Amino acid sequence: MGKPTGFLEFTRELPKKRDPQQRIHDYKEIEMPFSEQDSQRQAARCMDCGTPFCHSGCPLGNIIPEFNDAVYEQNWGYAYEILASTNNFPEFTGRICPAPCEASCVLGINKPPVAIEFIEKSIAEVAFERGHVVPKPPKVRTGKTVAVVGSGPAGLAAAAQLNKAGHTVTVFERADQIGGLLRYGIPDFKLEKWTIDRRLAVMEAEGIIFKPGVNVGVDIKANTLLNDFDLIMLTGGSTVPRDLPIPGRDLKGIYPAMEFLSQQNKRVAGLFVQVDHRGETYGDGDIFATGKNVVVIGGGDTGSDCVGTSNRHGAASVTQIELMPMPPKERADSTPWPNWPMMLRTSTSHEEGCERHWSINTKAFIGDEEGNLKALRLVDLTWENRDGRMQMVELPGSERDIPCELALLAAGFLHPQHNGLLDDLGVEYDERGNVKATNYQTTTNPKVFAAGDMRRGQSLVVWAISEGREAARAADCYLMGESLLEAKAVSLIEVA
Repeated sequence: MGKPTGFLEFTRELPKKRDPQQRIHDYKEIEMPFSEQDSQRQAARCMDCGTPFCHSGCPLGNIIPEFNDAVYEQNWGYAYEILASTNNFPEFTGRICPAPCEASCVLGINKPPVAIEFIEKSIAEVAFERGHVVPKPPKVRTGKTVAVVGSGPAGLAAAAQLNKAGHTVTVFERADQIGGLLRYGIPDFKLEKWTIDRRLAVMEAEGIIFKPGVNVGVDIKANTLLNDFDLIMLTGGSTVPRDLPIPGRDLKGIYPAMEFLSQQNKRVAGLFVQVDHRGETYGDGDIFATGKNVVVIGGGDTGSDCVGTSNRHGAASVTQIELMPMPPKERADSTPWPNWPMMLRTSTSHEEGCERHWSINTKAFIGDEEGNLKALRLVDLTWENRDGRMQMVELPGSERDIPCELALLAAGFLHPQHNGLLDDLGVEYDERGNVKATNYQTTTNPKVFAAGDMRRGQSLVVWAISEGREAARAADCYLMGESLLEAKAVSLIEVA
């Protein structure tokens, strides 16, 4: 414990953010520089409690008190060594993770929790700056080959771990650049893409082969992949968006959120946009919010990203609506510490300008004579408990139309794309349409594994990295003819 009285002496403090009315004119990250001394003070707030619940709050099991202590001691190299032992990409999680670890911080019971996410980012940035992040290729190769299909955080984590084990790893990505939704889903104002390129350069130097622009299942058939590689790791995203099949859905001006976001990321990168992240041609060309009344349907992080991007386009107005009731402003009684709290969250995009409404259902899209969207028909809801289940009931007389020329559907995703590679491989699907697997090994072919959103459904970046790491461990055991159960037992003996 670096400073026993640190949590009493210092308050939670995060880097200041650029003025909202200035930052909406660019796509640079919004946080301003924070000194190493500021990071040291924040790390000093860690109580090094006897039972660090932050460990269980983090899907990766990051060893948080220990790296906080190292930061307090200004031992940045050791701090990165600790953090990198459980987290392949702290520069990503330190920017875009919602930090479930902070929700279970013991200090957070009666004070603002330790700024763990920010400390992770600080450790990563100092490590890169001081040369602590260097390529470490394996000394011995096993001769086994692995194809990782999908280059999001789950795929990159799996590739990194399998490469460390000595296997020869090739990562396939159907988009023109590596990174999955890190590249073409998360806006640059939250995650600038040089952070991805910087990490990819290290991974390439370690021997990982990247092949962007290859649509596996089309450019390379499933049977070819099965014949050419000893193991296939499926780590594609949950890319089928949840639609809103109501009257007027065929009008021009209604798009899945991810098409809007991925197109803007390509625009920022200087790429001429012709196709979306699934390789499908846009029907109406470029999607802009400029001068339009924008309504984002869905209240999650993706919807928030649409809000920030629409403001940067210069939308006439931005409104975000949500089917569910407004969460409480403080932690709900139903989610006490150390659980992830149900509560109202206001993102930096919301701070830039947005009207937010809850308990609203969209009844119809309304168009003009030329087939363009001009309004939404909405109705207010109340939620009632009927036979133990919450059901929505429309409020009589609340139906109305609001102007809208661009509607962005941000209600989440259903499952990965089935037609093509997955169907060709003959994988089974679970009740939600995700790839069915036991210990990350698909139920239909022992040499085909699955991880990330493709296996568990859409989730957080930290869960994707955890999935990739755990799937890589199971895959390594399979490749080396070991039992996963035996391997875990050996690991426990080594720790003891």
